[in-house]
Amino acid sequence: MTVLVLSGIVVLAVGGCVCVVWAARGGPRWVRAAAATTLAAGELVRKAGRKDRSRSQSENSGDE
Repeated sequence: MTVLVLSGIVVLAVGGCVCVVWAARGGPRWVRAAAATTLAAGELVRKAGRKDRSRSQSENSGDE
């Protein structure tokens, strides 16, 4: 079951990357929408990673 879920995530990520490249070359409207969604999801993941890093750094600095 885990392999199926991870495979689905990989397929969605690859499909999103293909849409971003295609949209950059002037693809149809649905490709541009999929690319915008992919880029927005990437930004959310990036921001979540920054918050986790800053939180763990502030917790570690208090231990000194």
